[in-house]
Amino acid sequence: ALGLTMAEEGNGDGPVVTPWEVSGQVDYDKLIERFGSSAISPEMVARVEALTGRPAHRFLRRGIFFSHRDLDTLLNMYEAGQKFFL
Repeated sequence: ALGLTMAEEGNGDGPVVTPWEVSGQVDYDKLIERFGSSAISPEMVARVEALTGRPAHRFLRRGIFFSHRDLDTLLNMYEAGQKFFL
């Protein structure tokens, strides 16, 4: 499935999170756990800013982008001058 619904978890009604819809009271910690990602910490946002010499994107600063997979690896590569693509 492309999203998370509490119905899938056996709780009946509840929040729905898909690429097209977010409704209900969402537990973001549960989403992070369910999808195997990691929270984006204020320290990681500061690292992005330090490495790029620019303010982080507003979605990072405001916590709208709240989790990641391997952003730390990407930042390590950028810091080491290694090439990468997304």
